[in-house]
Amino acid sequence: MRTVLIEFWVFGLKQAWACLFGGLLLALMVATQLYYPFESLHRYDFLFLAAIVIQLLLLAFKLESPKEALVIVIFHLVATLMEWFKTSDAIGSWQYPEEFFFGIGNVPLFAGFMYSAVGSYIARVWRLFDFRFSHYPARVWTLWLVALIYMNFFTHHYTIDLRWMLLTITAVLFWRTTIHFRIRKIHRRMPLLLGWFPVALFIWIAENLATWGHIWIYPSQTNGWTLVSWEKLTAWYLLMLISFVLVTLIHPLRDLDTQSSRQASA
Repeated sequence: MRTVLIEFWVFGLKQAWACLFGGLLLALMVATQLYYPFESLHRYDFLFLAAIVIQLLLLAFKLESPKEALVIVIFHLVATLMEWFKTSDAIGSWQYPEEFFFGIGNVPLFAGFMYSAVGSYIARVWRLFDFRFSHYPARVWTLWLVALIYMNFFTHHYTIDLRWMLLTITAVLFWRTTIHFRIRKIHRRMPLLLGWFPVALFIWIAENLATWGHIWIYPSQTNGWTLVSWEKLTAWYLLMLISFVLVTLIHPLRDLDTQSSRQASA
């Protein structure tokens, strides 16, 4: 029992440490909603500059590697493009109600960092828990899958929404995949499809805090804050999958079964 409690405590600490970038950014969003003292600087611009400083500090203190930072920058660009489309006057999926200087179209530039926080978390948690995998699908298929997922975020406004088909393909592609993670001394394991769900749920909770903090609002929240629809969980699950596959480009996909076989034969 003592071992279980210690592992649970260490697991929580590592998860919190992996969420450092996203946690700090979310804390600033909530704090600046409660009190914001800088009249000459828009709150969105302050968040943008603060996110850059946080990112530079993570690099300076070697809490992120340059390769991880590069993936985060790429994800920032990919996410900003999607934000530009989703917040356009023609689409209007959500809006940023406050003024800003640093932005493109209807999107303040700090918005991309909210997605980058997911990439930062995955890159850091990968190292902290020494991820290994069993039966991970061929990388080329995962890249095709996330490309289709990304395209669907745009095309479903003009044609049918394929998210449920894409979720089905995801389930078929990863149904045998197991993630092995080391909390202290030994690797524990979990189906990867299941492991992604609590991450998507946590992002959905963070999204509720962000919309409460008036960072962005959905049309249903124009006349007052309401809980974000549970349907958004599927969107965050798919977006989190995009981020995960991007991180596989810099972190090796170590197969625990192959490693065990090599050790046994040695």
